[in-house]
Amino acid sequence: MEITWLGHACFRLRTKEMTVLMDPCPRSTGYSIGRQQAQIVTVSHRHPEHSFLEAVSGTPKVLDAPGEYEIGGVMLTGVRTYHDDQRGALRGPNTAFIVEMEEVRVCHLGDLGHLPTQEQMEALADIDVLLVPVGGHTTIDGATAAELISELEPKLVVPMHYATEAATAKLDPLEKFIKQLGISAPSPQPKLSVSRSGLPAETQIVVLDYRR
Repeated sequence: MEITWLGHACFRLRTKEMTVLMDPCPRSTGYSIGRQQAQIVTVSHRHPEHSFLEAVSGTPKVLDAPGEYEIGGVMLTGVRTYHDDQRGALRGPNTAFIVEMEEVRVCHLGDLGHLPTQEQMEALADIDVLLVPVGGHTTIDGATAAELISELEPKLVVPMHYATEAATAKLDPLEKFIKQLGISAPSPQPKLSVSRSGLPAETQIVVLDYRR
């Protein structure tokens, strides 16, 4: 599977047979994701910065709610969470999506705004690749993201939704998250190629570059 960060919270997961686009974003975010082709689109919540379906060609299957789905051999699970730490009272609900392709489980947390409950943690268990917001302000920050990672113990972690040269939203920089982990900043890479056999034994942080 090939994982590409297109900016903000938008990712593309691609195999030879299927493409899943997650939280497509408009140019107003500062990122230009271009015209995308995908059979499946996941939307964590209906804020415009995460649901720009106009960027997607054709008639993909759009998933924007909790539940279990199977589309073209791809297994997807939507887990109800919230965009704030008050059970959605401030910013509404948020759906974290788990996508299983080629025996690799990828979890996109959307605009998660709180540390998940024990029940939600159990629903998010056994994740291979975690796509996690770290920029704070409207989502969890680097400290909460670090705590969540220690709980879930994914094999690979890809941070998203943080301040960059392109981003227009007020967000914390990636460095604050890296400092919480007590590690050296990994060098950004253009994409992540992942297979079941190639997963590391211990959690690794992967920084992806949105620039093309």
